Amino acid sequence: MECSKFFIFIGAAFLFSAGCTQKQQPRTTKQVTKQLCFKDATKSLAIDIAEDVLTDLHFSINKKDTEPGIVTTTPLPGAKFFEIWRTDAVGTKNWIESNLHSLRKTARINITHNNKQLCINCGVLTERLSIPEHTVTSSARAYAMFTESGSSIQQLKLNPEQQRRMSWLKAGNDKKLASEILNRIRKQIQENSR
Repeated sequence: MECSKFFIFIGAAFLFSAGCTQKQQPRTTKQVTKQLCFKDATKSLAIDIAEDVLTDLHFSINKKDTEPGIVTTTPLPGAKFFEIWRTDAVGTKNWIESNLHSLRKTARINITHNNKQLCINCGVLTERLSIPEHTVTSSARAYAMFTESGSSIQQLKLNPEQQRRMSWLKAGNDKKLASEILNRIRKQIQENSR
């Protein structure tokens, strides 16, 4: 009887926590914004706002150059379900992928003048970690397919050959996150122009 109460409690706690995390998922951008253009904004203001938006999303700025109008970030590891303060996994598909794979994202914002307008473009490159597997010689060594862990404790211990062959593979562009970044930039520029 005690054992069944314990499993009912664990099941209820799991369902409750799943409901809580569902509410914490980032909102989905309905319309993908590809480019922003403004008549009254300055390049330096746009670069400062772009830096603020990227910093709010927990990106670290790698390069900020006002003359050519470029802001780039260092790679940011994908948000996991327990990091409820992070909103860089926009949309359900991106949120699931971020929790299932080792991902990292790098943002790049370009600010240019076109036809007396200031135009802002954003691209977010997604990369997935690729770790080569060990050769498994018996079913008893299957737990060591990727690492030299023991059967009771799994740890990521790579041998030198794996470390040499480990790489980040391009997994495409995250258009939803780029759109979210542009929408946040638009909102801040509109607030500053009032």
